[in-house]
Amino acid sequence: MYFYAARQPILDKNKNLFAYELLFRDSIDNIFPDIDGDEATTKMIEASKFNMGIHEFTGNKPAFINFTLETLSKGYPTMLTNEEVVVEVLETVKPGKKLLALCKELHEKGYTLALDDYEHQAVWAHFYPYVKIIKIDVLETSIEEIKVIKEAIAAHPHIQLLAEKVETHEQYNQMVELGFEYFQGFFFSKPEMVKTKSLSPSQMAMAELLYETSKPDLDLANITAVFERDVSLSYKLLRYANSPIFRRRSEISTIKQALVILGSGELKRFLGLMFAANVNPNKPTELINMSMTRAKFCELVATKLGGQYDASIAFLTGLLSMIDAILDEDIESVLEKLPLAQEIKDTLLTRKGVMAALIKLVECVEHAEWSKTNIVIEKLHIDKEQLIECYNEALAWADEQAQQVT
Repeated sequence: MYFYAARQPILDKNKNLFAYELLFRDSIDNIFPDIDGDEATTKMIEASKFNMGIHEFTGNKPAFINFTLETLSKGYPTMLTNEEVVVEVLETVKPGKKLLALCKELHEKGYTLALDDYEHQAVWAHFYPYVKIIKIDVLETSIEEIKVIKEAIAAHPHIQLLAEKVETHEQYNQMVELGFEYFQGFFFSKPEMVKTKSLSPSQMAMAELLYETSKPDLDLANITAVFERDVSLSYKLLRYANSPIFRRRSEISTIKQALVILGSGELKRFLGLMFAANVNPNKPTELINMSMTRAKFCELVATKLGGQYDASIAFLTGLLSMIDAILDEDIESVLEKLPLAQEIKDTLLTRKGVMAALIKLVECVEHAEWSKTNIVIEKLHIDKEQLIECYNEALAWADEQAQQVT
């Protein structure tokens, strides 16, 4: 059984990763809520418990999972530990004595409870002692309604507010001012402002190396020379080449040795990750993680699709698809500064062509927009199960790599 789910990050007010919400679908062909919510949650628990551990999918962060009244009644939340799951009561569940008893029982067992898409009713006050998080859709809830909710929960300071569907930095800043603690949405994956700034010498060195490695034939002498001009970059290369993920029998001690042993493909991945992870250290780490996931996903899909796609170009294109957000600068200005292969620049600027289809595909999966995913799948002629396999592998790979390059 394949694990059909997208994970969406939940950040705290400092833009640090707090948790993930797992948006489950029975398969790409079934678009929620057209499928039964009880069945969806059941299969989520089954897959996460017996096929792929929650911690593998969320990098040991808590997983917000939706539960219906039926799945709560069957005790499904307790199939997962209270450390790995946040029990999210779906907005379709009506408040009543049965739900209250279930919430009290889970609270006593140490589970964290959240109310999804909260719409204020006085009856919910009975649940406040057992609820830790209230999720509010900022697109559907007015400022006045939010203030009413804040007043209602004022006597319960343990309750924290989570703003979901936050798509702009203006919304994020507004919700911070209103006292929200957590934020869900893709505001952090867009540029905060358009501004012009120069890249540091080390950043330019990485950009130069990206260009060198995007050529069909690598010039080892040129690449070695660039590394030798930057002590910090050389150190990171040697550290990466000697990292446990490669299980080397002997230590690598020179730049040339590292380049030869890593090989073209691994070198391109290393440089891309280094550039993304270090070009703007003030950006949320989850943004870099998403960039890494996109890179690996595009590489894996390109490989599955055969020789018509260059896997190395796909990797770099996926990685740099969020470079405007990483640098907080419009994409045109960014690409003017970076010496990249024209194929990559054209894809990022026009969003047309084969590589652009891979970017569109991963964006659809990230947002759990399965109907749009189907359209792109048909155009690319990729098997649906292979797609999910690539996405799951890319998530796991990005989580592992993040520990190596930072």
